[in-house]
Amino acid sequence: MNGLTVHDRPSSSASWRIALPHTAAAVPVARALVRTAMTELEHGADCDTAELLTAELVANAVEHTTGDDPIELVVELVPSGCTVEVHDPDPQPPGDLTRPAVREPDPWLEHGRGLLLIRSLSSSCGHRPTPSGKAVWFRLPVVPAQWRPA
Repeated sequence: MNGLTVHDRPSSSASWRIALPHTAAAVPVARALVRTAMTELEHGADCDTAELLTAELVANAVEHTTGDDPIELVVELVPSGCTVEVHDPDPQPPGDLTRPAVREPDPWLEHGRGLLLIRSLSSSCGHRPTPSGKAVWFRLPVVPAQWRPA
């Protein structure tokens, strides 16, 4: 059978919201939270991809915003997939998140591929203004059981 069946989907929803320090130390904490949440609930979205894209969003928030205000990670697991949001204090939208870049990033440079990864690997992504800045988000669908690693 192709596609999802009712039995392939997680049966309940759950969400987490956590303030993270506005430092590079936030990245491994965010990765660990996403991995733990998805593993303990045996959620059907791709955990490795969720962890990678979360790390990109958090690293961008830390690197491209100023100040000491914490950033916030929001993880929502629903039967159809997961949504991850990172809230930061800068109202400026992230460049080229929802549209292809004018030119591809240089493969020899250390930076410049995060938004490309988010656009390419998520089922959808975007940003929205918040009262304290912006939220940048991505969604991943549930992966059918027959496509998951054993």
